[in-house]
Amino acid sequence: MSRQGADPIERPSATASSPIVAFQAVGMRYGRAPEVLRDIDLTLAPGSFHFLTGASGAGKSSLLKLIYLAHRPSRGLISLFGQDVSLMGRRELPALRRRIGVVFQEFRLLEHLSAFDNVALPLRIAGQRPESYRADVAELLAWVGLGKRMHAMPATLSGGEKQRLAIARAVVAKPDILLADEPTGNVDHEMALRIMRLFVELNRLGTTVMIASHDQDLVSRFGAPVLHLSEGRLAPV
Repeated sequence: MSRQGADPIERPSATASSPIVAFQAVGMRYGRAPEVLRDIDLTLAPGSFHFLTGASGAGKSSLLKLIYLAHRPSRGLISLFGQDVSLMGRRELPALRRRIGVVFQEFRLLEHLSAFDNVALPLRIAGQRPESYRADVAELLAWVGLGKRMHAMPATLSGGEKQRLAIARAVVAKPDILLADEPTGNVDHEMALRIMRLFVELNRLGTTVMIASHDQDLVSRFGAPVLHLSEGRLAPV
């Protein structure tokens, strides 16, 4: 239950359509190492909002990688948008990935592009013309506190600025799913709340959101359902 002064997340209705993400008895390992994820059953409804918690090494990043198709499971079934991932060929994956926004811990910015062009990249890939998105990209950069840095190159940005830039890039195309791996880890408390409210607004527009976070105060404040990973196993809190 969210505490007083929180920013509660609206829950999707009970009549929501089929799951946008579904895991059945999923396991994942790297090479021949022991499984980092074990017997994961997970269902994310369209328009839902979840936090993913757990100690370092519990498998949070690995779980997100399975959802955004960076890895395949070693066993079990995964479906995204109603499609069985195991039946999909390599040529089908890029179109599916374009429906997923990801905030990586390591940012993954393109060093040869300006802040503006990094954020605009998903829209360019989708075939939009610059005149159709220029104002929206500038507004989003201002929202995350980078309005005066939109022409800066990533190498000149601080860690917190890179974090905010990566977040802007992940949300600019209003993805069907947003996955964020410790998105507030490099920003101050005020900016963390601002970023979270951006995620909440995106969720209210219909995006399914999952945020991996160690920040228990932030998790409690927003009152969304929490999934906890421990020793590779997933359970609701």
